[in-house]
Amino acid sequence: MTPLEDRLRSAFRAKAGEIRPEAPPLRLAARRRRFLFLTYGGSENKGTPALRAWHGWIAPIACAVLVVGVIAGSAVVFGGGRSVARSPARAPAVHPLLASRASSYLGVFEPGSPPSYQPVEKFGRAAGVEPNLVEYASFLGRPFAASYARTLRKHGAVMIVQIDPAGGSVASVAAGSYDIYLRSYADSVRDFGHPVIIGFGNEMNADWNSWGYRHTPASTFVAAWRRIVTLFRGQGADNVTWLWTISADQAGTGPVASWWPGSSYVTWVGIDGYYMHPSDTFQGVFAETIAQLRAFTNKPILLSQAAVTPGARQFANIRNLFEGMAHYGTLGLVWSDMETLNRQDWRLEGNLAAEAAFRLSAARLTLART
Repeated sequence: MTPLEDRLRSAFRAKAGEIRPEAPPLRLAARRRRFLFLTYGGSENKGTPALRAWHGWIAPIACAVLVVGVIAGSAVVFGGGRSVARSPARAPAVHPLLASRASSYLGVFEPGSPPSYQPVEKFGRAAGVEPNLVEYASFLGRPFAASYARTLRKHGAVMIVQIDPAGGSVASVAAGSYDIYLRSYADSVRDFGHPVIIGFGNEMNADWNSWGYRHTPASTFVAAWRRIVTLFRGQGADNVTWLWTISADQAGTGPVASWWPGSSYVTWVGIDGYYMHPSDTFQGVFAETIAQLRAFTNKPILLSQAAVTPGARQFANIRNLFEGMAHYGTLGLVWSDMETLNRQDWRLEGNLAAEAAFRLSAARLTLART
């Protein structure tokens, strides 16, 4: 059964349920079998309401849908349990809705959220300021967390969603296999009606992700990214800030330019980078990557995940992170408030030196509020 036949069958079954409990499949049958499809049991039911309905409205609707489908391909898409008329195609132009002023964003990545805002509140108390960005990872195929987005908005924060294609297929996204899901997701984002920051396949320039360097061709990733952005714009989801996020240059990463989808498809650029050793500095962690980016784009840069490893120099290194952020004119940073699998503990809460350094640095920022 073709997709069009399947859609036609579903539409017919939904409407025919008003006449009989369960309508049989729609088939383009020979004349002598037509009454087997229309009636409950045979020729004695030729005058039933079902037959009159067929002549009155079911047959014309079925034919019309079939003709439109053959001519136009698919004029109606089905997603999220309801039919959604496709919006006219739009040019791939970016319309940022969030301020792009330097040092105006302070965010947090909390593994315990969503759905709970409590981990974000605890971080805010430790940091001395309520964050205006909250980031979380969502697997490809999961719906938009609209309720959590509304919760964040009540607290003056904007959601960052990193759509993680682990377990999915970037090639399938590029080929259109996820179009129905993505349109449904875009509808939810559009209906939310407030700024949302969305990324896809972050750190794709690194070899530790299945969708990234040495595992997925850069051209395939670029095609998938462009398709996602185009679909969202086609659904009218103009409240999205598109965050293209790479890993800071290190062992296991490749050239970033080959993964670039083009300025028309990106609003902000994100860099994930960490002070893994006490001797690390902003210059050593981020500066080389920023230089590579500036060779092909002037898009605003957000330090989309950052943290400083605990130790004797943590206080000084947190101050250095904020100073470098300001010196290079980045939008701000998102702190990874978590403990990693290799026992790196970047959480501020309960770490007096980290809390003090963070509070002193954050107090100098003038945060954007939506």
